[in-house]
Amino acid sequence: MRTRDVMTSDVVVASPDMGARDAARLLADRGFTVLPVVDAAGTFVGVVGEAELLRDRLPQDPRVLVHGEPPAPRRAPGDVVAQVMTKPPVTVTPNTDLAEVADLMLEHDVRSIPVVHEGHLAGIVTRRDMLRSISREDWIIEAEIRHRLGVLGAAHRWQVEVHAGKVSIVDSLNDATDRHVAEVLARAVAGVTDVRITAPERI
Repeated sequence: MRTRDVMTSDVVVASPDMGARDAARLLADRGFTVLPVVDAAGTFVGVVGEAELLRDRLPQDPRVLVHGEPPAPRRAPGDVVAQVMTKPPVTVTPNTDLAEVADLMLEHDVRSIPVVHEGHLAGIVTRRDMLRSISREDWIIEAEIRHRLGVLGAAHRWQVEVHAGKVSIVDSLNDATDRHVAEVLARAVAGVTDVRITAPERI
């Protein structure tokens, strides 16, 4: 499976000149943790997240001043997204293998990764997208595989069973080339963890 199979392509984005408070409000209202930042030309330029928007923005408790404690040094928070956004530690393309995406999320401890194609934002993939892809019902996976295998012959040619994401396919015509194509098609279905294709048992 590839990133394009599970990513969200209709992405809510921020612009570099958006107010930081507006970006914070957007995150809070939508329940997001990060917003991709795209400039006027549609070029992906970075991300802005909860940490960047919170940094140096909450006022210090004034009660500490009663005891004469000097306030901790703070820098003025940025007014617009361009002043607080960061470059993400990693991006992927629509064609990146999902197994690699999962490894990158764990390696960099991120919950979402921007999907970029030729410098432009193509979408975003999140841990929730990944979990959704591996938790599909078996009957849904089986139906999608049967639909895809229809391009290789009549529906009754293929016997398909799916148990916990593991796919078993029997090819009644026992054609090696078609079996290879069938395996590729089946492995590209969201939720599939393994594929085994066999010839029919001889009686």
